[in-house]
Amino acid sequence: MNAPECVVSSWHKSNNVIYPLKKNPQESHLHKGLLSLTRHGFALLGLAGLALVFVFLSQPDWRYSASHRLINWLDARQDAAMEHPSAAHADLVPVSLDTANTVALTEEQQAITLWLSRRYKLSPEPLGGLVSEAWALGDRIQISPTLLLAVMAIESRFNPFASGPQGGMGLMQIEPLAQQSALLPFGGHLAAFDPLTNLRVGARHLQTLIEKSTSVESALHLYATSSGQPNGAEYATRVLAKQQQLETMSRTSKSMEVAQNSRLQTPTGSNFRH
Repeated sequence: MNAPECVVSSWHKSNNVIYPLKKNPQESHLHKGLLSLTRHGFALLGLAGLALVFVFLSQPDWRYSASHRLINWLDARQDAAMEHPSAAHADLVPVSLDTANTVALTEEQQAITLWLSRRYKLSPEPLGGLVSEAWALGDRIQISPTLLLAVMAIESRFNPFASGPQGGMGLMQIEPLAQQSALLPFGGHLAAFDPLTNLRVGARHLQTLIEKSTSVESALHLYATSSGQPNGAEYATRVLAKQQQLETMSRTSKSMEVAQNSRLQTPTGSNFRH
């Protein structure tokens, strides 16, 4: 016996006899249409999201604007900490990157800023603020500023929004949970995306590791572990090589500055005319 020509969606039992339930073909088409529309809608939404990401990444000015908006928001949250700094974190009082940018750079710092700007295709203004802060911070905690800059270069390529696979955040790829006490006065874990706060907390962490270690290289091994780097030895080699590049740039700049000052101070022949 042929089965009844209908669309069977389920069965029901009545008086011990099982009958197929008929499904309205129009409702079936409508259901399929809604499913198709939903799938295509999500697909279009995903494509639009990817397009937006690609456009955003291809526009440095947009990234710079977004960075400043986030930093300004973090600065607003840190006002209370700036007015009442904790004694335990007196050297980590947050400063706006815009304020740091206004600090006059030395010839040496300008040369390094320009080199980093060209190497990493970044605007020299915010980089200048980081370079200036690296010098000031390095002087306070007795760490070479070129080492701090080298760590930032390897960890994040100077991207303040960098996020690592192991949870590292920001320029120095600090781990917010491990550095919770240091970040708390400045707005919590999101303060890790503030460039200067990130630099200071990361530098303090590196200083602690150096004090516990027998050498800078072994301290970098430990720092690599804390930031989620897979190979501590390779990481230390890369950081020290980058520091050497920066030191070479620094020495070259100093030599040029000394030569220029010598020319300015050397009296000309006209000074000896009678």
